[in-house]
Amino acid sequence: MNYSKVNNIVGWICFLIATITYVLTLEPSASFWDCGEFIASAYRMQVVHQPGAPLFLMIQRFFSIFAFGDVTKIAYWMNIGSAVSSGATIMFLFWTITALAKKTLVKPGEVILKSTLISIMGAGAVGALAYTFSDSFWFSAVESEVYAQSSLFTAIVFWAILKWESHADEPRADRWLLFIAYIMGLSIGIHLLNLLTIPAIAFVYYFRRTGKATTAGIFKTLIVGILILAVIQYGIIQYLVSFGAYFDLFFVNTLGLGFGTGVLFFAIVLIGLLVWGIRYSIKHQKKLLNLGLISTVLIIFGYASFSMIIIRAKADPNLNNSAPKDAFSFLSYLNREQYGDRPLGYGPNYNSERTGIKEGGKTIWRKGNDKYEKAGTKTEYEYSNNTLLPRMYSDDAPHAAFYKEWMHLDDAKKPNLVDNVGFLFSYQIGYMYMRYFGWNFIGRQNDEQGQGSGYEGEWLSGIKAFDSWKIGDQSHLPPSTVDNKAYNRFFFLPLIIGLLGAIWHFQRNQKDAGVVALLFFFTGIAIVLYLNQKPLEPRERDYAYVGSFYAFAIWIGLGVLAIREWVLKKLTPTTGAIGATVIGLLVAPVIMAEQGWDDHDRSTKMVAHDIALDYLQSCAPNAILFTYGDNDTYPLWYIQEVENVRPDVRIVNLSLFDTDWYINGLRQKQNESAPLPITMKPEQYVQGERDVMPFDDYKIAGSIELKTIVDLLLSNDDSDKVAMQDGTKSNFLPTKNFKITVDPQQVISTGTVSAADAAKITPEMDWTFNKGYVTKGTLAMLDILAHNNWKRPIYFASTVPSEQYNGLDKYLYNEGLALHLMPLKPDTTTNQERAEQLNTPVLYNNVMTKFKWGNMKTATYLDPQSSDDTFIFTNIFSNLAGSLIKEGKNTEAKKVVDKYYEIMPQRFFGLRTVVVKYYMAENLYKLGETARANEILTQSGDYINKELIFLSDISKSKGSLTGSQNVQTGLYYLDRMIKTSKAAGQEKVSTQLGKIFSGLEAKFSGYYAQQGPTEQ
Repeated sequence: MNYSKVNNIVGWICFLIATITYVLTLEPSASFWDCGEFIASAYRMQVVHQPGAPLFLMIQRFFSIFAFGDVTKIAYWMNIGSAVSSGATIMFLFWTITALAKKTLVKPGEVILKSTLISIMGAGAVGALAYTFSDSFWFSAVESEVYAQSSLFTAIVFWAILKWESHADEPRADRWLLFIAYIMGLSIGIHLLNLLTIPAIAFVYYFRRTGKATTAGIFKTLIVGILILAVIQYGIIQYLVSFGAYFDLFFVNTLGLGFGTGVLFFAIVLIGLLVWGIRYSIKHQKKLLNLGLISTVLIIFGYASFSMIIIRAKADPNLNNSAPKDAFSFLSYLNREQYGDRPLGYGPNYNSERTGIKEGGKTIWRKGNDKYEKAGTKTEYEYSNNTLLPRMYSDDAPHAAFYKEWMHLDDAKKPNLVDNVGFLFSYQIGYMYMRYFGWNFIGRQNDEQGQGSGYEGEWLSGIKAFDSWKIGDQSHLPPSTVDNKAYNRFFFLPLIIGLLGAIWHFQRNQKDAGVVALLFFFTGIAIVLYLNQKPLEPRERDYAYVGSFYAFAIWIGLGVLAIREWVLKKLTPTTGAIGATVIGLLVAPVIMAEQGWDDHDRSTKMVAHDIALDYLQSCAPNAILFTYGDNDTYPLWYIQEVENVRPDVRIVNLSLFDTDWYINGLRQKQNESAPLPITMKPEQYVQGERDVMPFDDYKIAGSIELKTIVDLLLSNDDSDKVAMQDGTKSNFLPTKNFKITVDPQQVISTGTVSAADAAKITPEMDWTFNKGYVTKGTLAMLDILAHNNWKRPIYFASTVPSEQYNGLDKYLYNEGLALHLMPLKPDTTTNQERAEQLNTPVLYNNVMTKFKWGNMKTATYLDPQSSDDTFIFTNIFSNLAGSLIKEGKNTEAKKVVDKYYEIMPQRFFGLRTVVVKYYMAENLYKLGETARANEILTQSGDYINKELIFLSDISKSKGSLTGSQNVQTGLYYLDRMIKTSKAAGQEKVSTQLGKIFSGLEAKFSGYYAQQGPTEQ
């Protein structure tokens, strides 16, 4: 049989299997996290967060064409783009594995036997399909994120270097190397992960060109590979733009020419030098120089996709992150300066003391009217107790507490190199990376966010308290595991076959195995070292390491050859090849697909889409909605920019509010939203102006009108400023007591408050500001509040942290997923345990007629973010029902309860669900829905019992209490459930719960009684 033909056919079959899998399981609309921003920006060619992904956006825009004008299908077709890219990745992985297998099994010029052909194809299929169903890759394959296309480019360049290797002795073979250079240049416009293949590629080149490897040669090749990576990462991606920026600074500020002339001059010089260099290399037969220069040109050609960022930024689209319109703002954008720095080789620990500020910091430039202006200098603090390899460097209080607990350090301990290396190996590699590796090839406990507890988001380890290898015996496992669809059991089989493949590969072809190992290292452990990850991340970061999982999948494929050679060696060659392939398919891709399908099937989930709609529908016309995080912002951008839902609402992300470019955008009309009432002028909040203003208590009696506060903070009079330590002067806040005088007629005429509630309007809104400083973003919010005059309704998303309310809590009324700022007299007559002010009529209308629910009850799978949203919605139903009961509207309250049962899943998503269900049960008892209330409490008691017994077993195995927060929460609400059911006359239920409580108290040795009944 023709090897090439079979190889191509089976490769395309793998592509079809993978693509069909991803199309069947992809999300039909936008997903959480960055996807909403990417889809909105791709559809309207806008500028995403740093450092941008212009080629990704252009490719996704192409896929949106297939929606044929149906804006509700745009996201679906962009998700298809990821599915197709991921399917193509699997195809190139197949061809990579078969190339490596063929090279090892078949000598040049040798006829390929049928058994050998079957073995090679079997190896390729098993490895490629195992990666198809690997947890992390599958997750990215079904949503519109950069990682699917990034993986494709990685697969292409690694396949291409093997193509070059097989044709290296042919004329013009180096065109494959030029192809790799161009693909790498293009990949910069998607994600930088592709560049980490360079050291492995360097070794393929070295082994092929030298034929005989030496220790010195291997060391030199590693150094050269790392240098090439550094040249591209820093020299081309950053310093080319940096040189252009500083040329422009000289041409504009010194020579008095227009903006951009320096960049143009530098571009001409660079092109001239490259052309001269290429001509010189041809004339003097400098082959390596010629290859290097042409490769550089092709990388720059591919990198040129970033011109889209500047072009679109100058058009001022609605989403214009960082507004990189000029040389220096574009340089800042590429350098991700918005996200700050982290120490890598040398720096402070979490408890190192600041001893001063490093003099002569880098000047920050901004574009002025006629020239570049200084916006300040980049501050670099000096610290005591610096150390090599600082891995425990974040001084945020939660991070510091985590470091100390994880490494068993006392408060006085100053971590040294040994401590930091210990954290690197135990947490950053041992816990974070190896946990992700285990998810993909060993199994997964559940999809809860793993924070080092030992029972959330773990890979299936063999610890005594979590003996996952008792097949069929799940009595010892908690509901949070057994009921979780991400409870995937691979029984170590994909790992074992991968290790067999690695051992076989090193025995049969040490050079190629070393190349794969280098790929594995640089796309895995090297990223761990470079990212220097802090603990307590807001989400799992496994997507960053898929390149190393890709490399391990190669060895899973080669494990088929190990099985044929070592396990089935007594069978005939053909039978052994078929048998090894079947075994490989069963122990890797089949079991991975069977276990992983249900927790990767998003085909019926619309949570991100519908919750975005609900956020906007919670707002009155022409509202201003303050949001804070990714998941209460990006889906809203998507549904507004793509589906044109509620274009009248202006979304204001508080996380971006401290930047001048973002405030500039808010001063412009967007969609159907008029500019925001921001009175401060650009020169008053430009970068470097009013970044942070201190509080200096002047002991002012009473509250000050907010407009006066804003005027003081915007004053340019030196008498209104205080001296700072560095000798400069700054505006300051003299009091935290603010007020807004309210005109009742104005409030009623704008519809902020209905005429029927006129008596509830307060003559003055007075409050206490809750921070010790004012940033320019906070100043912009105060400016809006002071000058809005109630013309536009103002809301805060319900997920905004309370400290971002700036002290306005008592004037915020829940109307769904947003809290409405209303000038009403605070209710001081009740002392509710969970006091939350509701605008009950509006909330009732939103819940019963406007909101959509994302198919939460019927969706095959709810990811952790979606399951968190079930908590939010259950809380809304419970609070609304309670408010209606309080108002004597039991009929409406029962309708709310019925709606809750109709659209919300009744399963538990952690102990947080127990909390909100308890309050729902309280309302059910009040409504006479005794059976439903009893069912909630008995199910909750059983859930708490199983969860806490599991924690008790874990604690015993570790010798210390695990999950103390969950223990306290579970026992507290169990105690309350006993009292509530008893008060409702349900003695049977209270007795049953009482027995559970007593048993758990005994297991935890009176822990709850010692801690006290503090509500969690």
